[in-house]
Amino acid sequence: MNKGPLTDEEVARYSRLFSCVADPTRLRILSEIAGCGCDPVTVNELAERIGLSQPTISHHLKKLTGCGLIAREQQGRTVTHTVLPEAFAELRAVLQMD
Repeated sequence: MNKGPLTDEEVARYSRLFSCVADPTRLRILSEIAGCGCDPVTVNELAERIGLSQPTISHHLKKLTGCGLIAREQQGRTVTHTVLPEAFAELRAVLQMD
């Protein structure tokens, strides 16, 4: 990220990222994954830990993946999700004010 005012592209990207984490359920999911050391986690594990249905968790994971905040990896029939720390480093950089 450059110093100075954000470009139009940066504004669009960061507003999309912040909008994605503004949803309480998505923020809760991110917190749960990060709280477990950012280890890969399945939809069923998250549903059990958070107490929401598998379809609800899947919906929010799809949104988080689409925004580039988490990665999805499939091995056979098992799908796991992990936090992408570089996206959060970008958000932190945007929020830093000198």
